[in-house]
Amino acid sequence: MAGERAGIDVVTFGCRLNTYESEVMKREAEAAGLGTLAGGAVIFNTCAVTAEAVRQARQAIRKARREQPGARIIVTGCAAQTDPDGFAGMDEADLVLGNEEKLKAHNYRALPDFGVNDTEKARVNDIMSVTETASHMVDAIEGRARAFVQVQNGCDHRCTFCIIPYGRGNSRSVPMGAVVEQVKRLAGNGYREVVLSGVDMTSYGADLPGAPRLGRLVRTILRQVPDLDRLRLSSIDSIEADDDLMEAIATEARLMPHLHLSLQAGDDMVLKRMKRRHLRADSIRFCEDVRRLRPDIVFGADIIAGFPTETEAMFENSLSIVEECGLTHLHVFPYSPREGTPAARMPQVARRTVKERAARLRASGERAHRRHLDALAGSTQRVLVEREGLGRTEGFTLVALSEGEPGEIVTVRIAGHDGARLVAEPLRAAAA
Repeated sequence: MAGERAGIDVVTFGCRLNTYESEVMKREAEAAGLGTLAGGAVIFNTCAVTAEAVRQARQAIRKARREQPGARIIVTGCAAQTDPDGFAGMDEADLVLGNEEKLKAHNYRALPDFGVNDTEKARVNDIMSVTETASHMVDAIEGRARAFVQVQNGCDHRCTFCIIPYGRGNSRSVPMGAVVEQVKRLAGNGYREVVLSGVDMTSYGADLPGAPRLGRLVRTILRQVPDLDRLRLSSIDSIEADDDLMEAIATEARLMPHLHLSLQAGDDMVLKRMKRRHLRADSIRFCEDVRRLRPDIVFGADIIAGFPTETEAMFENSLSIVEECGLTHLHVFPYSPREGTPAARMPQVARRTVKERAARLRASGERAHRRHLDALAGSTQRVLVEREGLGRTEGFTLVALSEGEPGEIVTVRIAGHDGARLVAEPLRAAAA
């Protein structure tokens, strides 16, 4: 976090969609005049996916008040949406905004500095009443080599462990024309890679005229924005992958060969109790089908350890799916109960067991990642340079390299790895 100064700092927690929305928030807050306040302003864009994410946000808010006593502190995001009273009750917070309110400039003026004298500290409306997601045009993503474009928000599903629908509302999509226009602008501004993001992105289009699917959107972008080098998808739900998306994976070289899957578990009983819409066999079959279409595909996945009622045998099924699906980039979440969700009322697994299972899952993921790094030694890769000395392959694997400017795509030869990332030879040596 920046030290004490005038201006606007935005502190972002959580998902890629939050990263994108933070850019919109900063623009709207500047338009509202927050940058002119004595002492400046700090805006926290929070996450509610786990209890730990909420705890970290509260801790950061308290730290900000200690370090920047003269700043106005505004709290928003999913944690603020789901617990507005809790954040409004913090003495450190000056204003609490909901997920819809945070994207509109006038809401940032709800401070005494702008002549607002009422005592309504929390301005958080019913997110379930929101029926549209506007296309918030962002011309650049500050400090990032790739740009994010929001195509969808909210979720119509009610997984028993998840609080996010109550923070984001029901599923709603950005019209295709607006998405394509934004990708064109970003490509025109020099971005070589664009990432499509959403809360439940594979539900894209169900609420739009004609109900276009995600695959049609992907193919339309690639056809209408020929100057875009790389298009990437954020997390998807494999059970919702449509035929056009599978065709794009198979035939579109500019669609990056990396998919992050919302698997959550590898045991059928756990999946049913989570109220997921797929079974273990569906996940394995999807990965096999995609790998046949795109042999260089790299899979990441979210998996929860220690879901309520999970036995050791059930956990072993989640552990083994790492290898059966050929997962490379694993995001492991130790289950933590979220108040208001059905899973919080189920018989809980002991915390010690939850942590131990999460550690075993992470160890399995680390072994799988190391095998992936081993397999790429000696290969030639096209790498998007993210910042000086670091970039990512088309398969989203981190690479240490010595040449190239942020935002450039460079071709390198992989000399080996250091256990965590690939190590590239200097470009001149690779070309020799």
